[in-house]
Amino acid sequence: MCFETKRGESKAMDLISKDFVRNIAPHLNLFNTLGGGMAQAVMRVDKGEKGLVIRVAAPSVRPENFHVVLNNNSLTVYCEYRHQADDKLAAPLFNQTIELPLTLDLSRIEAVHAGNELRVRIPYKDPTTQQREITIRQR
Repeated sequence: MCFETKRGESKAMDLISKDFVRNIAPHLNLFNTLGGGMAQAVMRVDKGEKGLVIRVAAPSVRPENFHVVLNNNSLTVYCEYRHQADDKLAAPLFNQTIELPLTLDLSRIEAVHAGNELRVRIPYKDPTTQQREITIRQR
C-alpha cells in the first residue's frame, strides 16, 4: 500500500533511488526475458572423476555479486544486485542450496568466475584415507 505525500509522490519511492530502479531493471526476470535475455540463472552440477563442478550461468551478474556459503554439508550459491557496493538495499537475483555428499573434500572447495559463469569445484576425498583400521589400546 502506498501513501501519497504532499508532492504527490509515494513514500516508498522516496526510499528507492531512480538510479537503483533503472539499473535493476535488466536483472529482473520479466524485463530480462522481454529484452531477449535469460529468464533466470541456470545452475548445473557435473560429476567428474575428480569431483563435482557446480556451474552457475548468469551473464548479467557481476562476479562481486555472487556468494558461495558452506554450512556443514549444505552449499548455497546466491547472487544479489546492489546499485553501489555499500547500499543497504539489495535485490535477490538467484538462490540455490544443494546438499553435498560425504564423499567430497569440503576443505578444498574453490570458486572461480570466468566468462559469465561461476564455477565451484569440489574434489572427492582421497579414497586411501576413507577406510583405515583403528588400533585398539589396552588399559
